[in-house]
Amino acid sequence: MISASPYVIIENVRESVEYYQSVFGGEIQVLNEHNGKLLHADLVLGSSLIHFSDDYGRGAKTENVSIIMALESEEELRSIYGKLVADGGKVQVELQKTFFGALHGQVADSRNGITWVFNFFTGN
Repeated sequence: MISASPYVIIENVRESVEYYQSVFGGEIQVLNEHNGKLLHADLVLGSSLIHFSDDYGRGAKTENVSIIMALESEEELRSIYGKLVADGGKVQVELQKTFFGALHGQVADSRNGITWVFNFFTGN
């Protein structure tokens, strides 16, 4: 297998992918746009990507979507976690050191209800 990436169906691709770029960084790749509406886009984060697709009026259901992110530093994790919380995200797991050697936390964002699971492996 070359890779596997999340495919997230949401109501407003442009607004969402721009929001997530403001939180996580990365590069937006527009894949499909029609009459000014962004229908498909990727948010490229390092060697990973998250694909966003319009729900085409079917109603997005993101309450069961969780995306795990492995971060490069404690500072990066705290920054991203803090941005989501400051924007009204619901903390599901407070930042904490774990038995499995990671600083870990979880936040459901206020925009789409996606749960972001964060790990920075500290080695101790």
